[in-house]
Amino acid sequence: MNARRSIADLSADLADRAESFCRQYFPEGRKQGNYWQVGDTSGAKGQSLAIRLQAQGGRKAGSWADFATGQYGDLIDLLQERLGSVTLKETLREAQSFLGEAPCAAVPRETRKAERPDAASSKRIARARKLFAAGKPVLGTLAATYLQGRGISRFGPALRYHPQVFLRHGEDGPDPPHRAPALLAKITDNRGQITGCARTYLDPSTGGLAAIENPKRILGQLHGHAIRFWSGTGRTDLIVGEGLENTLSVGTALLEFDLASCLTATHLGLFIPPPGIKRIWIARDNDEAGRNASKRLRNQLESRGIACGDLVPAMGDFNDDLRALGKDALRRSLLEAMKAQGLEIGGG
Repeated sequence: MNARRSIADLSADLADRAESFCRQYFPEGRKQGNYWQVGDTSGAKGQSLAIRLQAQGGRKAGSWADFATGQYGDLIDLLQERLGSVTLKETLREAQSFLGEAPCAAVPRETRKAERPDAASSKRIARARKLFAAGKPVLGTLAATYLQGRGISRFGPALRYHPQVFLRHGEDGPDPPHRAPALLAKITDNRGQITGCARTYLDPSTGGLAAIENPKRILGQLHGHAIRFWSGTGRTDLIVGEGLENTLSVGTALLEFDLASCLTATHLGLFIPPPGIKRIWIARDNDEAGRNASKRLRNQLESRGIACGDLVPAMGDFNDDLRALGKDALRRSLLEAMKAQGLEIGGG
């Protein structure tokens, strides 16, 4: 398949999921009949830009026009505008990753009800969506420096960077907030909707974590949800981990596996598995909290008929293992652990 055909196929696949695309990349917009209306290609509020959600009258789904500037095109064009100064290759990679993350059609009613945020959470979720939308791809930023410094090379569209994120030293302290650079990670439900944004504040002088109390903070709703990284191969296996860096360390060694990071041991135990998953590997930390979370999640998974296995680091967590052993040795260790548990390692 040549490049031109590949781009056409991606454009058609994005058009099939136009509304999900709009909700992810243009959360400040509104659905008006058969159109998603937003201010401009940056995602600002407004109505100048209209995106067709369904084919109608011979006009294709996913086509768009900005009546203020005269710009128009398909969703590949729009995605490149939305991402800013990125290459076409990076835009296509983002499109492929999105298609792996697009919501499944058949989400059980009880799961939808469990995932629905209460009124008190709605404003925080809206703020989280707005913050993530304001971020930019991590490549070439302080966020990439931070992750690469920890041996991590598995990124994805779930991650973004913002150079000036509001920060209070005590989160709810009396001092006025200032701004600091942060790695952003979107938290999504099983329909692909953003429910929160994890913020990892960084120190530009060291490339490491900011020297503040609680440099890792969550805005929005995490309960049952996760930060997701898809391999794009439609597998039925999923690796579910605790912290973002630990989960990405496993993903750096096992590029072919889909990932979900629940950020904390407590939320690992509360994770709601997406439809279609047949087997989950629980990548927990090597401590009592990790053991308890794994047991709680295992009980939930087995009640749903989902096979599961444990992945336990040799050290405190998988990022420790990655930095000490290297990517190749960690990969061998993980695959050996999977094989030892008697579960066939397979895809969809």
